Amino acid sequence: MSENSKIEWTDHTFNPWEGCQKVGPGCDHCYAETRNARFAGGTAINWGPGAPRRRTSPANWRKPLQWNKAHAEFFAQHGRRQRVFCASLADVFDNAVPKEWRRDLFDLIELTPNLNWLLLTKRIGNVFDMVARTRSHDWLAGRDNVWLGATVVNQEEADRDIPKLLAVPARVRFLSMEPLLGPVDLRFRARSFGFPSHIDRHGNAHGMPQGIHWVIAGGESGRGARAMHPDWARSLRDQCKRAGVPFLFKQWGEWRHMNVEEQRANPDAVMRGRTSVWPDGTLGYGDFRSNGGYGKPLFLMSKKAAGRELDGVTHNEFPRSHA
Repeated sequence: MSENSKIEWTDHTFNPWEGCQKVGPGCDHCYAETRNARFAGGTAINWGPGAPRRRTSPANWRKPLQWNKAHAEFFAQHGRRQRVFCASLADVFDNAVPKEWRRDLFDLIELTPNLNWLLLTKRIGNVFDMVARTRSHDWLAGRDNVWLGATVVNQEEADRDIPKLLAVPARVRFLSMEPLLGPVDLRFRARSFGFPSHIDRHGNAHGMPQGIHWVIAGGESGRGARAMHPDWARSLRDQCKRAGVPFLFKQWGEWRHMNVEEQRANPDAVMRGRTSVWPDGTLGYGDFRSNGGYGKPLFLMSKKAAGRELDGVTHNEFPRSHA
């Protein structure tokens, strides 16, 4: 799926600059910070308060122009535009980034109309103001190749940040719920957001707020990865299905449940240990006993071995009306 990226939901990654600062629990085990330290002699020189952000080379900035030029060939093969995940090693709407860099990025996006740019941020509250100061506030609404996403890892972030995402004019809005650190109910908060959804005769909202076009979910990977309860992912899958919203399950991460047959086929994972997630989010040893007695132990394994099937199905859905 990803010609120039290992990320399952994009074709390319483009980093206009590198560096960031942790702003929430989803950042605790940041792979980009670890990578920055590895290439800088053990210290993440572009991470943290006051750390300088590093702009990438002119040659790197020319890559999207090359991808844009190859649109006809790609479209003939895949029937859609190429997707570009922007700033996998940074945040487009980081306060510490010079506004001139962001203006240059927006100019590049306008020069590449054959690419779908996926702007995913942990700072969704900055977007409206930063776009307004760099271009008119209609810039996102006027660009049909811009997909705007917010990272949401738990219920608190969902309640806080989804209204901010919906307040920004964008052709495609999406949620990246990775690492998923707890159960998130998107259905019953639709009315409190002030946005329409399907309300039954009892006053319950059964659909996500209108304006969410895509949900990505996945567990955490890397050193110290936290476990994701299978029912958290199932709930999001089911909410998306009821609301008619495309759902992509990216990965289990480093942990996955296994039945007896799978345990016998994966002795290395069994030897590495097992854990469970209790309703209060704490970790303890044993089998899952929450949410109806799920009953299967969760085993530590590699991200590749854990895979991305949820109940035997690979969920690989994308916004359908925005090729």
